[in-house]
Amino acid sequence: MKKLLTTLSNIWKIEDLRVRILNTLLFLLIYRVGSFVVLPGVNAASLNTSAGKEGLVGLLNMFAGGSFSRSSIFALGVMPYISASIVVQLLGIAVPYFTKLQKEGESGRNKINQWTRYLTIAITFVQAIAYLKSQISADAMLIGNPYFIVLNTFVLTAGTLFVMWLGEKITDKGIGNGISLIIMVGIIAQLPSAFITEFQSRTGGPGGLITFIVEIVALLGVVMFTILIVQGTRKIAVQYAKRIVGNKQYGGVRQYIPLKVNAAGVMPIIFAQSLMFIPGTVSSFFPNAASNSILIALSNYTSWEHNLVFAILIILFTYFYTAITVNPNQMADDMKKNGGFIPGIKPGKTTADFIDGVISKITLPGSIFLAIVAVIPAFASMVGVSSIFARFFGGTSLIILVGVVLDTLQQIESHLLMRHYDGLMKTGRLKGRASVPAASGATPPVI
Repeated sequence: MKKLLTTLSNIWKIEDLRVRILNTLLFLLIYRVGSFVVLPGVNAASLNTSAGKEGLVGLLNMFAGGSFSRSSIFALGVMPYISASIVVQLLGIAVPYFTKLQKEGESGRNKINQWTRYLTIAITFVQAIAYLKSQISADAMLIGNPYFIVLNTFVLTAGTLFVMWLGEKITDKGIGNGISLIIMVGIIAQLPSAFITEFQSRTGGPGGLITFIVEIVALLGVVMFTILIVQGTRKIAVQYAKRIVGNKQYGGVRQYIPLKVNAAGVMPIIFAQSLMFIPGTVSSFFPNAASNSILIALSNYTSWEHNLVFAILIILFTYFYTAITVNPNQMADDMKKNGGFIPGIKPGKTTADFIDGVISKITLPGSIFLAIVAVIPAFASMVGVSSIFARFFGGTSLIILVGVVLDTLQQIESHLLMRHYDGLMKTGRLKGRASVPAASGATPPVI
């Protein structure tokens, strides 16, 4: 406890870090206040905020921090931006123009970001119209329908762009990844009500307080298991050749490439979830097929058929997304250009094949663990946990929470270590010692 208090005191003493944390809290506060501002022309008293909290709508409502069900100006949140980012990332594989931009460094990234913003506007327009027509009843509209749709389509688009701007400002002026922090805050905002609901249902019904305590212990166990998945890495040693420039020697050191066990992050679950909503959609559009036993089983997220197909899809998408985000050939080329090599492995294609083999081996257990975490909420619901509270036992929400919190803490720790290192350099204690940074491997998605 004393060490923790000392660390918190050091964080507050560093002016740059203190300003960044305060900026982050301020931007997040603006986002949370805006999530309670209702769209113009909507009767807030007529809204049913408890409806539509299951399935895809419930997932979107959780990511938006409840703004989706409140018909807020931030109802769509950052999901259109996330969708646009995924599309542009996939275009980088299929379209040569975007592949070229990815290799142009800073200027290429700026052009990709510009394309992502344009695509975000287009996606938001489409989603805004669909949201206004499907989620807001005629009783809640205070103005005429055509004017209402046109006005609030622009309002929702402006709201999403403003949230995207807040995320970029958090990344630039604050601490952590802004978009990820906004999603995390939206998820955490649902936790207190879910916690209270579960506590009241257990203390006032079957199971009692003991069952609630067991659920909390199980939740902590799942969180620890998820941390192991997010943090798990396989380090590959890289040796750099010695270079003598003048009187100084460069290189000759050993570094490591940390390959993540779960390099795909949460994206396989999102892709798999989008496909698992297809049976329910087919049933709604084709009433004659609604009685089909297979469609009924696949639409029920507590059935073993649904969870088996869901887990298989997650494993397949984990391999797919890892293949498109981690490029062994580029890693081998960069290593060769910088005079690095893996001991016992020839540079070039042999190195790329070796890295690809390692990635294939660690992706299998990573994908299986990810599938287990994804289906845990369904099993929690089967044993009596409320559907809202069960979402925090795994799946997309828990992985996002764990990943974002760990990433933010690592950035804070980096600021502390950097300041501590500067202080030691001034006293001369580290004179003559070299700092060897870890070589970076594949960067996981934003989410």
